[in-house]
Amino acid sequence: MTTRPWLKSYPAGMPEQIDVNEFTSVADIFDTHVKKYASLPAYSNFGTTITYAETDAYTTLLGAYLKNELKLKKGDRVAVMMPNLLQNPIAIFAILRAGLVVVNTNPLYTARELKHQLNDSGAKAIIIVDNFCHVLQSVIAETEIKHVITTEMGDLLKFPKSLVLNLVVKYVKKIVPAYSLPGAVNFKQALKLGAQHKFETVPTSHSDIAFLQYTGGTTGVSKGAILTNRNMVANMQQAYTWIHDAIGESHETIITALPLYHIFSLTANCLTFMKYGWLNHLITNPRDINGFVKELSRTRFSAMTGVNTLFNHILNHPDLNKIDFSNFRVALGGGMAVQPVVAQRWKQATGTTLVEAYGLTETSPAACINPMDLKEYNGKIGLPIPSTEVSIQDDDWNQIALGEIGEICVRGPQVMQGYWQRPKETSNVLSNDGWLHTGDIGFMDDAGYVQIVDRKKDMILVSGFNVYPNEVEAFIAEHPSVVEVGVIGAPDENSGEVVMAIVVKNDPALSEDELRQYCRKGLTNYKVPKRIIFADELPKTNVGKILRRELRDKYAGP
Repeated sequence: MTTRPWLKSYPAGMPEQIDVNEFTSVADIFDTHVKKYASLPAYSNFGTTITYAETDAYTTLLGAYLKNELKLKKGDRVAVMMPNLLQNPIAIFAILRAGLVVVNTNPLYTARELKHQLNDSGAKAIIIVDNFCHVLQSVIAETEIKHVITTEMGDLLKFPKSLVLNLVVKYVKKIVPAYSLPGAVNFKQALKLGAQHKFETVPTSHSDIAFLQYTGGTTGVSKGAILTNRNMVANMQQAYTWIHDAIGESHETIITALPLYHIFSLTANCLTFMKYGWLNHLITNPRDINGFVKELSRTRFSAMTGVNTLFNHILNHPDLNKIDFSNFRVALGGGMAVQPVVAQRWKQATGTTLVEAYGLTETSPAACINPMDLKEYNGKIGLPIPSTEVSIQDDDWNQIALGEIGEICVRGPQVMQGYWQRPKETSNVLSNDGWLHTGDIGFMDDAGYVQIVDRKKDMILVSGFNVYPNEVEAFIAEHPSVVEVGVIGAPDENSGEVVMAIVVKNDPALSEDELRQYCRKGLTNYKVPKRIIFADELPKTNVGKILRRELRDKYAGP
């Protein structure tokens, strides 16, 4: 690209480039800052707070266990399957310090989805909260998993809260189904065994893989974006540089409600705010909106990241006025489009602009962010951040003029290396000169701001999570009473979009409820169709391909 119109819109003093060589790896970022901020609080959850020094100590013990007891070798993959608990960042950083690769795994996965991800990644070990061990039990024999570390939700809380929470979860709420995983080791026992060994961080470089971050697959299966240490270090540096003036050098609290297995929360909260020495206040279940708002009302916080749905739920809660926003100054929205009405109401309620950002799993994730001093929501996804280029291209991958609509393409040090063991799908989105073709359709204005107008892909975005129609269609089509099915996204004021299935059936007795129950057996909840419509036929091309756009026009409306 010969011109970079976004540079003239950069805030004063914003550099064009970041120093990606300041850190050699994510583990290097961790080691540097746990020492720098040793006495400061790092993570808080269920009323227990651990310092950076304690986080360092825990990861040392777990890293020693992974390396010396399990004999895992550099580059081996380890799955982490849990919500936001104190054990989660400890597991992530222990894996990275041991020279291993983190495979973030959604704890809500069905057995089918979990089996695919474990097999696709070739994970040899898994660290999992016991609420979901029954799912692992059902598939572990068909995977390469050799080592299982289980943890109870309250394992790292202070006594007696740890005991109370574990008992309540297991015997009162009864959300820990019975399971049998012979040979599994408890998290606390793993720490004790790790204490028998000396441990130092295994050296890793920019080219080493840090994360296999799974995203939806247009072929019907999820695929792992290969994110190297360079990708993650670069994006942390980019985000840190972009938000620095809004944050300053203070050590405050950020609300971490999005799960750490989501790339947005992982990079923004877990890495970027570590460089500031901030406290990550981990919210285990933000879907419990009453509990979430109660937690917010007793926490003095200065920043929050989230998806539109999250901000909207907070705004609509009757106890909104009990939340103290007096110290609040950073609200960053991403993962899905921020709706104008939510942004407007957020500014009215908190006095802080909800700043929209844009990125993908494949960009680690940040690519564009609006200026942090933005006075009002502007409907744009922002400016390309330092060391990032954005090009609007046509179907032949040629750049088009400013103001013209085409595919949004991104180039920069945060762009993934490709999809794990999927060279064809990689070549479909990554050009030889480094451009990632996002599948999003939009334009760039004269000031360098990017705006999305449509999606080239048929991907559905439910509360910030990708749902690919092919996967849902493939599963529904296996039902014996289904002749054919088309899956689309339908607008929803709460989650942005919901999954809608238009089904042709061969058994008149098949009902919406029966089909939905069937879907719940093989699909994560947010992939299950919220709306099911039975039709006599589906619109198709002359070669038989279902025309999803016609389905959207007919059933989803404008």
